[in-house]
Amino acid sequence: MTAAGPAAGTTAPPPPSGDPFLRMWRELLPIGRHAGSGGYRRYAWTGADADCRAWFRDQATARGLAYETDRNGNQWAWLGDPSAGDAVVTGSHLDSVPDGGAFDGPLGVVAAFAALDELRSRGRTPIRPLAVVNFGDEEGARFGVACVGSRLTAGVLTPEQAAALRDADGVTLTRAMADAGCDPEAIGADPERLARVGAFVELHVEQGRALDLAGAPVGVASAIWPHGRWRFDFHGEANHAGTTRLDDRHDPMLTYANTVLAARKKARLAGALATFGKVAVEPNGVNAIPSLVRGWLDSRAADEETLAAVVTEIERAAAERGTRDGVRVSVTRESFTPVVEFDHALRDRLAARLGTDGRPVPVLPTGAGHDAGILSAAVPTAMLFVRNPTGVSHSPAEHAAEDDCRAGVTALADVLEGLACQ
Repeated sequence: MTAAGPAAGTTAPPPPSGDPFLRMWRELLPIGRHAGSGGYRRYAWTGADADCRAWFRDQATARGLAYETDRNGNQWAWLGDPSAGDAVVTGSHLDSVPDGGAFDGPLGVVAAFAALDELRSRGRTPIRPLAVVNFGDEEGARFGVACVGSRLTAGVLTPEQAAALRDADGVTLTRAMADAGCDPEAIGADPERLARVGAFVELHVEQGRALDLAGAPVGVASAIWPHGRWRFDFHGEANHAGTTRLDDRHDPMLTYANTVLAARKKARLAGALATFGKVAVEPNGVNAIPSLVRGWLDSRAADEETLAAVVTEIERAAAERGTRDGVRVSVTRESFTPVVEFDHALRDRLAARLGTDGRPVPVLPTGAGHDAGILSAAVPTAMLFVRNPTGVSHSPAEHAAEDDCRAGVTALADVLEGLACQ
């Protein structure tokens, strides 16, 4: 663990002048942006990630907050004594999916610092410790498992499981963390830290259009659908694309393609979601029949029974087609998150706090996973969503209007004031 900043409990200096939200947003915007796609490639434990982490540390230092990195590489910026317990924590993540948008994750971190600034501008002093957090490797873009930082902290992902994770170049997660200055021998469950957290509130851009359809800039999350990732391995037989008769082939690409179509059909019939969004092919030659096709399935549903049934049907379709094609199919579940019902008392408190203008704030479920969902079993958690007018996410087209982002900052400040200052 590393720490920097004033002694815990000291009065921090005022934030830098100017509009804090816009200043921070503009500083962060260029980091990890890919010139070709316009999207972001802020993968965990890479140079872009290091730049984002340096930005976070600088924001903490500029505000005189006590900065630390925990045993799992998550970053914390504290106002007040973190050892006092019953802390109110807010934040999100700074990493991205491949060619992702600017808002997914970073909006929650920038808004957290900006909300802290707004509390100070109101002259409000927290009576409970208050912290901003950046959870590491939330998207799982590099090592294939989402929410690694929060999973490790909550004990959902064991050190042994984490040590077995490798990226596409064969680099292990622990090696990547060590190269970035973290101690891979220290990773693992951190119940002492979680015991000091009284509430965690994560602000996030909505990954859908419910708020836009409701005409509301901000909403409160009710629950997260159960979801998981499964790796399908289709083992065929490599051969020459130009000389092998169609009837003599054992082509895993055919089985994979049929499984993709089956996933769409099974999900649609069940009112669920299923997506093959990543694929790897060996030997990956234009004139070669593949020996192996590996595809990753992401599936989500409103309840765990439906999700299990959909994935089972997809596996059955893959196996049946594999038998016809002479292809062996194996399936490995790489991650799974059960349904998350956010803390009802905290959720209702947020909704009441934000619905004071006579119009109730929308309360809505989401199919996207978040660190708040991972922590919910150990800590009272809640989420705020900011309107996304197109509903597009995990894409450079992801967007939230400046006024809605400001509304999110104000809403988060209102929430923090109610939780930490009263």
